[in-house]
Amino acid sequence: MNQPLSYVHPDAIIADNVVIEPFVSIAKDVEIGEGTWIGPNVTIMEGARIGKNCRVFPGAVISAIPQDLKFKGEKTTAEIGDNTTVRECVTVNRGTSAKGKTIIGSNCLLMAYVHVAHDCVIGDNVILNNSVGLAGEVEVDDWAIVGGMTGVHQFVHIGKHVMISGVSKVMKDVPPYIKAGRDPLSYAGINSIGLRRRNYSIEKINEIQELYRIIYQRGMNNSDAIDYIEANLPATDERDDVIMFVRNSKRGIIRGYFDEKEE
Repeated sequence: MNQPLSYVHPDAIIADNVVIEPFVSIAKDVEIGEGTWIGPNVTIMEGARIGKNCRVFPGAVISAIPQDLKFKGEKTTAEIGDNTTVRECVTVNRGTSAKGKTIIGSNCLLMAYVHVAHDCVIGDNVILNNSVGLAGEVEVDDWAIVGGMTGVHQFVHIGKHVMISGVSKVMKDVPPYIKAGRDPLSYAGINSIGLRRRNYSIEKINEIQELYRIIYQRGMNNSDAIDYIEANLPATDERDDVIMFVRNSKRGIIRGYFDEKEE
């Protein structure tokens, strides 16, 4: 349903049952899937690709050009999967020549005032709480939850099933299955509650916990800890996730909790 008080470019591809509320602006080279609701005062710019059954709340701006001085007007996209909710005043910038696209997965929740910069890649079932800011080329894997008012440095990788506390500064990579908090951001144990909610068994959670005991509590550097895990612990999907994440980390992973006397 296209409100007469909204503007939809004639070249935009809009499914028949998309609801467009008043004062919406939709540019050319935009695609919106079936069942999606576009709330009042939303701006959807060139290169947006929005999936089915999404909800975009008032004041959101999707697919604006990157806030990157190297951007030269190249043709890029901002892609949002199915069943994702974008709350008030969220901004999602499209990609640059670095990756060509910004990607947000399916079943995500981006709360009010979230910013997703150019070339970010966000997996499925991710929750970004109010006023989270992701700098360029950040990766956030499936089922991660980032607490409100958190800032994430460019190129940081946040692993799957991670829980990051609010008002955090994320300067280094956060490996999968863990909680992170304090300042500087540090390992705070396994995200056991989240894993139980996603049907991980107690045995599997204990296996993951043992991985991080080796990494953070045995006094080894990260390379030695990963080599030890690979040599001494049986291969599982979770073990291999952790090994690959740490080995491929470009910024290095967050530290373990430290004694207050060391501050």
